[in-house]
Amino acid sequence: MYEIIVMEADYEPWWQFDGWEDYVIEKFQFNTAIELEEHLQMLLLMYRQKYPNEECRNKFFYAFWDEEEQFFCDACDDDAQLYHGIIVRCET
Repeated sequence: MYEIIVMEADYEPWWQFDGWEDYVIEKFQFNTAIELEEHLQMLLLMYRQKYPNEECRNKFFYAFWDEEEQFFCDACDDDAQLYHGIIVRCET
């Protein structure tokens, strides 16, 4: 099975802190690597057009953000950056 997970959180997707699953906003499942790659490229293009900042780790974790897109964090009593993350999973 192949899967793409889309999340929004105040941290990049590669951290996967406890409870990271609560920040998942979409999941896509595919039967083949080709289907996964086609959808991933479509998502990356869409996010690259929308967000000026991008970082990738290990070809499986992508983070996108706009420095203007922040929110007030009650726990830290300060503004926090909102990250849009894409996680690619390939399980056999």
